[in-house]
Amino acid sequence: MIRRYGEAVKAGQRYRRRPGVYAILLRGDHILATHQAEPIPEFQLPGGGIDRGEQPIPALHREVFEETGWKIAVTRHLGAFRRFTYMPEYDMWAEKLCTVYLAQPVRRLGPPSEAGHTAIWLPVEEALTRLGNAGDRAMLARLLA
Repeated sequence: MIRRYGEAVKAGQRYRRRPGVYAILLRGDHILATHQAEPIPEFQLPGGGIDRGEQPIPALHREVFEETGWKIAVTRHLGAFRRFTYMPEYDMWAEKLCTVYLAQPVRRLGPPSEAGHTAIWLPVEEALTRLGNAGDRAMLARLLA
């Protein structure tokens, strides 16, 4: 059973399953988060959807690089959660299956290439309240416990 976070499932609404991978990137007492400006400004764990035919770990490397500009080393699988949400950038209602990994930031290769994203180092205690979705906050809290 994968835990669900966020808004309730809307009765009668059709959701498309959207698997994704995300990273908690620790360095000391900070994490590397991405700030997405639109559609709603929020801090997020870097990551995103797995493209058709793509494997999860290569997708994680690609997504983290696009959203932060950093090369990473994946350490271990932490867990997964589900979110049911509307994704305005795709005009789609999605059941997001979010798999989270612990990873190390290795080297900054440049700025984020994905429009509207900014890489930001947040103190972990601040990230526990500022990350934009409850699943991201719960995975970080579980890691730190």
